[in-house]
Amino acid sequence: MLLKRLFTFLLIGISSTGFSQEVYKRTLKLMGSRFDITVIAQNKKLGDSYIDTAVQEIDRIEKLISSWDPNSQTSAINKNAGNKPVQVSPELFQLIKRSINISKLTDGAFDISYASMDRIWKFDGSMKQMPSKNKIQHSVAKVGYHNIILDSKKSTVFLKLKGMKIGFGAIGKGYAADKAKVLLKQRGVVAGIINASGDMNTWGKQLNGEKWKIAITNPMNKNTAFALLPLFEKAVVTSGNYEKYVQFNGTRYTHIIDPRTGYPSSGIISVTVFAPKAELADALATSIFIMGKEIGINRINQLPQIECIVIDDKGNIHTSNNIKIK
Repeated sequence: MLLKRLFTFLLIGISSTGFSQEVYKRTLKLMGSRFDITVIAQNKKLGDSYIDTAVQEIDRIEKLISSWDPNSQTSAINKNAGNKPVQVSPELFQLIKRSINISKLTDGAFDISYASMDRIWKFDGSMKQMPSKNKIQHSVAKVGYHNIILDSKKSTVFLKLKGMKIGFGAIGKGYAADKAKVLLKQRGVVAGIINASGDMNTWGKQLNGEKWKIAITNPMNKNTAFALLPLFEKAVVTSGNYEKYVQFNGTRYTHIIDPRTGYPSSGIISVTVFAPKAELADALATSIFIMGKEIGINRINQLPQIECIVIDDKGNIHTSNNIKIK
Protein backbone atom coordinates (compact mmCIF):
# COMPACT_ATOMS: atom_id res chain seq x y z
CA MET A 1 0.00 0.00 0.00
CA LEU A 2 0.98 3.63 0.00
CA LEU A 3 4.10 4.35 2.02
CA LYS A 4 4.67 7.95 1.10
CA ARG A 5 2.43 10.92 0.52
CA LEU A 6 3.75 13.69 -1.70
CA PHE A 7 3.31 17.44 -1.54
CA THR A 8 1.81 18.34 -4.88
CA PHE A 9 -0.34 21.29 -3.96
CA LEU A 10 0.54 24.94 -3.65
CA LEU A 11 -1.71 27.51 -1.99
CA ILE A 12 -1.93 30.74 -3.96
CA GLY A 13 -3.79 33.98 -4.11
CA ILE A 14 -4.27 34.64 -0.40
CA SER A 15 -4.90 38.34 0.15
CA SER A 16 -6.07 40.20 3.23
CA THR A 17 -6.11 43.74 1.89
CA GLY A 18 -9.20 45.68 2.93
CA PHE A 19 -10.62 42.97 5.16
CA SER A 20 -10.95 42.89 8.94
CA GLN A 21 -9.93 39.24 9.09
CA GLU A 22 -6.48 37.79 8.51
CA VAL A 23 -4.96 34.53 7.33
CA TYR A 24 -2.99 32.57 9.92
CA LYS A 25 -0.90 29.53 9.07
CA ARG A 26 1.26 27.09 10.99
CA THR A 27 3.47 24.25 9.73
CA LEU A 28 4.28 21.41 12.10
CA LYS A 29 4.93 17.68 12.30
CA LEU A 30 1.96 15.52 13.26
CA MET A 31 1.31 11.81 12.76
CA GLY A 32 4.92 11.56 11.57
CA SER A 33 4.20 13.87 8.63
CA ARG A 34 4.13 17.54 7.72
CA PHE A 35 0.86 19.35 8.37
CA ASP A 36 0.06 22.88 7.15
CA ILE A 37 -2.94 24.36 8.98
CA THR A 38 -4.41 27.58 7.60
CA VAL A 39 -7.35 29.46 9.11
CA ILE A 40 -9.04 32.81 8.64
CA ALA A 41 -9.65 34.63 11.93
CA GLN A 42 -10.29 38.12 13.29
CA ASN A 43 -7.00 38.33 15.19
CA LYS A 44 -3.83 36.40 15.99
CA LYS A 45 -5.06 35.20 19.37
CA LEU A 46 -8.12 33.62 17.79
CA GLY A 47 -6.09 32.27 14.86
CA ASP A 48 -3.59 30.60 17.20
CA SER A 49 -6.43 29.21 19.31
CA TYR A 50 -8.11 27.68 16.25
CA ILE A 51 -4.89 26.09 15.07
CA ASP A 52 -4.22 24.71 18.57
CA THR A 53 -7.69 23.16 18.48
CA ALA A 54 -6.93 21.46 15.15
CA VAL A 55 -3.60 20.15 16.46
CA GLN A 56 -5.27 18.69 19.55
CA GLU A 57 -7.84 16.92 17.40
CA ILE A 58 -5.20 15.47 15.09
CA ASP A 59 -3.22 14.26 18.11
CA ARG A 60 -6.38 12.60 19.44
CA ILE A 61 -6.94 10.80 16.14
CA GLU A 62 -3.34 9.59 16.10
CA LYS A 63 -3.69 8.09 19.59
CA LEU A 64 -6.82 6.29 18.41
CA ILE A 65 -5.56 4.78 15.14
CA SER A 66 -1.80 4.47 15.62
CA SER A 67 -0.44 0.94 15.29
CA TRP A 68 2.89 2.17 16.72
CA ASP A 69 1.38 3.26 20.02
CA PRO A 70 1.19 0.10 22.20
CA ASN A 71 -1.66 1.66 24.18
CA SER A 72 -3.93 2.44 21.21
CA GLN A 73 -7.10 0.53 20.43
CA THR A 74 -5.64 -0.38 17.03
CA SER A 75 -2.64 -2.01 18.71
CA ALA A 76 -5.01 -3.94 20.98
CA ILE A 77 -6.83 -5.28 17.91
CA ASN A 78 -3.53 -6.41 16.35
CA LYS A 79 -2.22 -7.98 19.56
CA ASN A 80 -5.34 -10.13 19.84
CA ALA A 81 -5.40 -11.29 16.21
CA GLY A 82 -6.45 -14.94 15.99
CA ASN A 83 -7.25 -14.92 19.70
CA LYS A 84 -10.28 -12.81 20.63
CA PRO A 85 -12.39 -9.83 19.58
CA VAL A 86 -11.54 -6.41 21.01
CA GLN A 87 -14.14 -3.86 22.00
CA VAL A 88 -13.39 -0.44 20.53
CA SER A 89 -14.90 3.03 20.52
CA PRO A 90 -17.80 3.72 18.14
CA GLU A 91 -15.54 6.13 16.23
CA LEU A 92 -12.85 3.54 15.49
CA PHE A 93 -15.47 0.88 14.77
CA GLN A 94 -17.11 3.09 12.14
CA LEU A 95 -13.75 3.99 10.56
CA ILE A 96 -12.93 0.30 10.18
CA LYS A 97 -16.40 -0.39 8.82
CA ARG A 98 -16.02 2.37 6.21
CA SER A 99 -12.58 1.01 5.32
CA ILE A 100 -14.05 -2.42 4.62
CA ASN A 101 -16.72 -0.81 2.43
CA ILE A 102 -13.98 0.92 0.42
CA SER A 103 -12.23 -2.45 0.08
CA LYS A 104 -15.41 -3.88 -1.43
CA LEU A 105 -15.78 -0.86 -3.71
CA THR A 106 -12.22 -1.26 -5.01
CA ASP A 107 -12.22 -5.06 -5.25
CA GLY A 108 -9.64 -5.24 -2.48
CA ALA A 109 -7.18 -2.75 -3.99
CA PHE A 110 -7.62 -0.81 -0.75
CA ASP A 111 -7.23 -2.95 2.36
CA ILE A 112 -6.31 -1.82 5.87
CA SER A 113 -5.00 -5.32 6.58
CA TYR A 114 -2.09 -4.48 4.25
CA ALA A 115 -0.18 -4.01 7.52
CA SER A 116 0.08 -7.82 7.64
CA MET A 117 2.31 -7.84 4.54
CA ASP A 118 5.90 -9.06 4.74
CA ARG A 119 8.21 -6.21 3.67
CA ILE A 120 10.06 -8.10 0.95
CA TRP A 121 10.35 -5.22 -1.53
CA LYS A 122 13.09 -2.67 -0.93
CA PHE A 123 13.11 0.69 -2.68
CA ASP A 124 16.33 2.07 -1.24
CA GLY A 125 18.59 0.80 -4.02
CA SER A 126 19.54 -2.42 -2.21
CA MET A 127 17.41 -4.80 -4.31
CA LYS A 128 19.34 -6.57 -7.08
CA GLN A 129 16.72 -9.08 -8.15
CA MET A 130 13.01 -9.70 -7.82
CA PRO A 131 11.72 -11.78 -4.91
CA SER A 132 10.65 -15.30 -5.88
CA LYS A 133 7.03 -15.98 -6.83
CA ASN A 134 6.55 -18.14 -3.72
CA LYS A 135 8.00 -15.44 -1.49
CA ILE A 136 5.68 -12.83 -3.00
CA GLN A 137 2.64 -15.05 -2.54
CA HIS A 138 3.61 -15.82 1.05
CA SER A 139 4.06 -12.10 1.81
CA VAL A 140 0.29 -11.49 1.54
CA ALA A 141 -0.90 -14.73 3.12
CA LYS A 142 -2.36 -12.90 6.13
CA VAL A 143 -3.81 -9.98 4.16
CA GLY A 144 -7.54 -9.90 3.46
CA TYR A 145 -10.27 -7.52 4.59
CA HIS A 146 -12.76 -10.43 4.61
CA ASN A 147 -10.90 -11.72 7.68
CA ILE A 148 -11.77 -8.59 9.66
CA ILE A 149 -14.87 -9.56 11.65
CA LEU A 150 -17.08 -6.80 13.03
CA ASP A 151 -19.81 -7.13 15.64
CA SER A 152 -21.89 -3.96 15.59
CA LYS A 153 -23.92 -4.89 18.68
CA LYS A 154 -20.84 -5.36 20.85
CA SER A 155 -18.67 -2.83 18.95
CA THR A 156 -15.90 -5.42 18.62
CA VAL A 157 -13.26 -6.06 15.97
CA PHE A 158 -11.67 -9.48 15.45
CA LEU A 159 -8.82 -10.40 13.11
CA LYS A 160 -9.27 -14.07 12.27
CA LEU A 161 -5.63 -14.97 11.57
CA LYS A 162 -2.77 -14.97 14.05
CA GLY A 163 -0.18 -12.40 13.02
CA MET A 164 -2.75 -10.40 11.07
CA LYS A 165 -2.62 -6.60 11.48
CA ILE A 166 -4.50 -3.53 10.40
CA GLY A 167 -3.08 -0.07 9.74
CA PHE A 168 -4.43 3.27 8.58
CA GLY A 169 -1.45 4.54 6.60
CA ALA A 170 -3.52 5.02 3.45
CA ILE A 171 -6.50 6.69 5.11
CA GLY A 172 -5.45 8.01 8.54
CA LYS A 173 -4.14 11.46 7.63
CA GLY A 174 -7.15 12.10 5.42
CA TYR A 175 -9.46 11.14 8.28
CA ALA A 176 -7.58 13.41 10.67
CA ALA A 177 -7.87 16.31 8.20
CA ASP A 178 -11.62 15.71 7.94
CA LYS A 179 -12.11 15.65 11.71
CA ALA A 180 -10.05 18.82 12.22
CA LYS A 181 -12.07 20.61 9.53
CA VAL A 182 -15.41 19.60 11.11
CA LEU A 183 -14.28 20.76 14.55
CA LEU A 184 -13.02 24.12 13.28
CA LYS A 185 -16.24 24.77 11.38
CA GLN A 186 -18.17 24.00 14.58
CA ARG A 187 -16.01 26.57 16.38
CA GLY A 188 -17.03 29.19 13.84
CA VAL A 189 -13.96 29.27 11.58
CA VAL A 190 -15.38 30.54 8.27
CA ALA A 191 -12.58 29.32 6.00
CA GLY A 192 -9.36 27.38 6.05
CA ILE A 193 -7.25 24.53 4.81
CA ILE A 194 -5.90 21.41 6.51
CA ASN A 195 -3.02 20.07 4.40
CA ALA A 196 -1.82 16.73 5.73
CA SER A 197 1.21 15.98 3.57
CA GLY A 198 -0.85 16.40 0.41
CA ASP A 199 -4.17 15.24 1.87
CA MET A 200 -5.88 18.61 1.59
CA ASN A 201 -9.27 19.60 2.97
CA THR A 202 -10.73 23.06 2.38
CA TRP A 203 -13.78 25.06 3.40
CA GLY A 204 -14.95 28.59 2.78
CA LYS A 205 -13.16 31.02 0.49
CA GLN A 206 -10.11 33.27 0.45
CA LEU A 207 -10.36 36.77 1.91
CA ASN A 208 -10.70 38.22 -1.58
CA GLY A 209 -13.86 36.15 -2.10
CA GLU A 210 -12.26 33.73 -4.53
CA LYS A 211 -12.12 29.98 -4.15
CA TRP A 212 -8.95 28.41 -2.83
CA LYS A 213 -6.74 27.40 -5.75
CA ILE A 214 -4.40 24.46 -6.01
CA ALA A 215 -1.52 23.89 -8.38
CA ILE A 216 -0.93 20.23 -9.17
CA THR A 217 2.75 19.47 -9.57
CA ASN A 218 3.99 17.94 -12.80
CA PRO A 219 5.53 14.60 -11.72
CA MET A 220 7.87 14.70 -14.73
CA ASN A 221 9.24 18.04 -13.51
CA LYS A 222 8.54 18.84 -9.86
CA ASN A 223 9.44 22.50 -10.33
CA THR A 224 6.42 23.09 -12.57
CA ALA A 225 2.66 22.64 -12.35
CA PHE A 226 0.52 21.17 -15.11
CA ALA A 227 -2.87 22.29 -13.77
CA LEU A 228 -4.37 25.04 -11.63
CA LEU A 229 -7.80 24.25 -10.23
CA PRO A 230 -10.25 26.05 -7.90
CA LEU A 231 -11.41 24.15 -4.82
CA PHE A 232 -14.53 24.87 -2.77
CA GLU A 233 -15.75 22.83 0.20
CA LYS A 234 -13.88 19.77 -1.05
CA ALA A 235 -10.92 17.58 -0.31
CA VAL A 236 -8.16 16.70 -2.73
CA VAL A 237 -5.39 14.14 -2.41
CA THR A 238 -2.44 13.49 -4.68
CA SER A 239 -0.37 10.33 -4.46
CA GLY A 240 2.84 9.86 -6.40
CA ASN A 241 5.33 7.06 -6.82
CA TYR A 242 7.89 8.53 -9.18
CA GLU A 243 10.67 8.64 -6.57
CA LYS A 244 10.55 5.17 -4.99
CA TYR A 245 10.76 2.32 -7.49
CA VAL A 246 12.88 -0.56 -8.76
CA GLN A 247 13.29 -1.80 -12.31
CA PHE A 248 13.68 -5.40 -13.44
CA ASN A 249 13.54 -6.78 -17.00
CA GLY A 250 12.45 -3.42 -18.36
CA THR A 251 9.47 -3.09 -15.99
CA ARG A 252 9.30 -0.31 -13.42
CA TYR A 253 7.89 -1.45 -10.07
CA THR A 254 6.79 1.23 -7.62
CA HIS A 255 6.50 1.28 -3.83
CA ILE A 256 2.69 1.03 -3.85
CA ILE A 257 2.01 -2.69 -3.37
CA ASP A 258 -1.13 -4.55 -4.40
CA PRO A 259 -2.36 -6.13 -1.14
CA ARG A 260 -4.08 -8.89 -3.11
CA THR A 261 -1.02 -10.15 -4.96
CA GLY A 262 2.06 -8.75 -3.24
CA TYR A 263 3.32 -7.24 -6.50
CA PRO A 264 4.07 -3.51 -6.82
CA SER A 265 1.86 -1.37 -9.01
CA SER A 266 3.08 -0.17 -12.40
CA GLY A 267 1.96 2.07 -15.25
CA ILE A 268 0.94 5.14 -13.18
CA ILE A 269 3.14 7.77 -11.56
CA SER A 270 0.60 10.20 -10.10
CA VAL A 271 -3.06 10.17 -9.04
CA THR A 272 -5.13 13.12 -7.84
CA VAL A 273 -8.60 12.52 -6.41
CA PHE A 274 -11.24 15.15 -5.56
CA ALA A 275 -13.94 14.08 -3.09
CA PRO A 276 -16.20 15.51 -0.39
CA LYS A 277 -13.91 14.04 2.28
CA ALA A 278 -10.14 13.56 2.44
CA GLU A 279 -10.60 10.12 4.00
CA LEU A 280 -12.27 8.81 0.84
CA ALA A 281 -9.97 10.72 -1.53
CA ASP A 282 -6.96 9.30 0.33
CA ALA A 283 -8.14 5.70 0.00
CA LEU A 284 -9.20 6.03 -3.64
CA ALA A 285 -5.94 7.65 -4.74
CA THR A 286 -4.01 4.62 -3.52
CA SER A 287 -6.54 2.22 -5.03
CA ILE A 288 -6.33 3.69 -8.54
CA PHE A 289 -2.59 2.92 -8.69
CA ILE A 290 -3.40 -0.71 -8.05
CA MET A 291 -6.54 -1.00 -10.19
CA GLY A 292 -4.85 0.73 -13.15
CA LYS A 293 -5.95 3.81 -15.05
CA GLU A 294 -8.76 2.22 -17.10
CA ILE A 295 -10.49 0.38 -14.27
CA GLY A 296 -9.67 3.13 -11.78
CA ILE A 297 -11.13 5.97 -13.86
CA ASN A 298 -14.15 3.87 -14.79
CA ARG A 299 -14.81 3.23 -11.09
CA ILE A 300 -14.49 6.94 -10.29
CA ASN A 301 -16.93 7.81 -13.08
CA GLN A 302 -19.55 5.70 -11.29
CA LEU A 303 -19.20 7.59 -8.00
CA PRO A 304 -21.08 10.88 -7.40
CA GLN A 305 -19.10 14.02 -6.49
CA ILE A 306 -15.75 12.34 -7.06
CA GLU A 307 -13.24 13.11 -9.82
CA CYS A 308 -9.66 12.15 -10.59
CA ILE A 309 -6.60 13.01 -12.66
CA VAL A 310 -4.18 10.20 -13.54
CA ILE A 311 -0.72 10.57 -15.06
CA ASP A 312 0.76 7.43 -16.57
CA ASP A 313 4.44 6.51 -16.69
CA LYS A 314 4.72 8.04 -20.18
CA GLY A 315 3.59 11.43 -18.87
CA ASN A 316 0.13 11.24 -20.46
CA ILE A 317 -2.76 12.83 -18.55
CA HIS A 318 -6.06 10.98 -18.11
CA THR A 319 -9.12 12.38 -16.32
CA SER A 320 -12.55 11.32 -15.15
CA ASN A 321 -15.56 12.58 -17.07
CA ASN A 322 -16.12 15.96 -15.43
CA ILE A 323 -12.56 17.28 -15.37
CA LYS A 324 -11.24 19.06 -18.45
CA ILE A 325 -7.58 20.08 -18.62
CA LYS A 326 -6.34 22.09 -21.56
